[in-house]
Amino acid sequence: MDKKSFNQNQIKYAQQHLANERTYLAWVRTVIAIVGIGFLNTSLHFTMGAQRNMTVDIISIALGVFACILGFVIIILATFAYFHRKRKIMNEETFLPSRAQVTLVSSLMIIIIMFIVLYFIYLES
Repeated sequence: MDKKSFNQNQIKYAQQHLANERTYLAWVRTVIAIVGIGFLNTSLHFTMGAQRNMTVDIISIALGVFACILGFVIIILATFAYFHRKRKIMNEETFLPSRAQVTLVSSLMIIIIMFIVLYFIYLES
């Protein structure tokens, strides 16, 4: 292998590793946003002094807890995916998209949105 070919291979793998790191950091930002939404909703609900309703209180608490659990699951999945992709790039020189991870996170985000909708429905009634 000549020097020019070796340098191009190094650049290609460096780009793939950097893209893998950017993807991981995007998942970390997503976790921060999800947990922040749950915390913000729960803390605002109990500090605003709105009329107390047991159903709304339970939905607010469930939303906060579920957001934290979702954040935990996403960061674990993102970490495993990062190291899995890193190994694939280094050893096998292949890349597989993370279809299952995206589907799981999307499904769990739909549940959070449903909690938020329920919260506002019961808050208004």
